[in-house]
Amino acid sequence: MFELLRKFALMMTLFVVGMGTYLTMQNTTDWREPLWVQIYPINGDGLDSTDRYIKKLDADDFKAIEAFMQREAGRYRVKIKRPIKMVVGREIFEQPPVPPKTANPLKIIYWSLHLRWWAKNITSNQAGPDPDVRLFLVYFDPEMRSTVPHSLGLQKGLIGIVNVFSAAEQTQTNNFVVAHEMLHTLGATDKYGGPFHLPVYPDGYADPEKMPLYPQTSAEIMGGRIALSESNATIPASLKQAVVGAATALEIRWLK
Repeated sequence: MFELLRKFALMMTLFVVGMGTYLTMQNTTDWREPLWVQIYPINGDGLDSTDRYIKKLDADDFKAIEAFMQREAGRYRVKIKRPIKMVVGREIFEQPPVPPKTANPLKIIYWSLHLRWWAKNITSNQAGPDPDVRLFLVYFDPEMRSTVPHSLGLQKGLIGIVNVFSAAEQTQTNNFVVAHEMLHTLGATDKYGGPFHLPVYPDGYADPEKMPLYPQTSAEIMGGRIALSESNATIPASLKQAVVGAATALEIRWLK
């Protein structure tokens, strides 16, 4: 009897948490009010150069993301004039939980719960009410490394861990990555695949009806890159070379 009661209590807890998460996600993408997206910088490599870069960050560094969302929402006739508001919070001096290296479902669930607890706890002393979306930007000096770990965005919890470079010349490409992961938190899925992570036709192409198809001139934001040929793609220079495709618009409820 005790075991049955324990299982029932666990199922009820999971149901309540699941319903709360579902309702939060539905409210987040009803697009009646601007989403408050808060940026939390983190020094990923502990270098003084990265620290100096972080201390100069402000909301203007992320205006391109606001402009991108406003432009693309307008293309889909979304009535809201300002879909998102980017805010820069205080620096976080703790690294986020590392995702598991295996696909073990239990480890992934544990890590996801741990990440959500960590995100809530680590930002509890920040000024103002809780934001809708929390994006933790982990910065690395490009003079010391040419690549960064894989970024991720979780719809459950509306949290993103975005690994980017601490260099002014990387600001625009950083913003592309930030926008990509932010859209993951809103329900958008990746539209690239294969061993070389190429955009998948048609949903991963900015203009799948273009004739001739190649080269594409823009990137679908969740496709990740501009398709130059069937086997070659390049990273866009900025969000000016990116669009929200119809499949992504449907996922974030810009299309019904």
